[in-house]
Amino acid sequence: MKITVRAFWDDEAKVWVAVADGGIGLFAEGATLEALQKKLPMLAEDLLEGDYSGEFEIRLVTESVRAGTAA
Repeated sequence: MKITVRAFWDDEAKVWVAVADGGIGLFAEGATLEALQKKLPMLAEDLLEGDYSGEFEIRLVTESVRAGTAA
């Protein structure tokens, strides 16, 4: 099973935020992208327990949004 997780920087909270596609309910935050990456396998395993017993692969996609300045 492949799980795609989209991560973006929340400038207000000053953390990386990750949300999984496919409605499995995976949501996580981390001070760094590396810290966030370390959390994902354990969280996914916990969420999938009982529903899926095979191996899974996490694909982390970072998104970048550049905010403009108001005139």
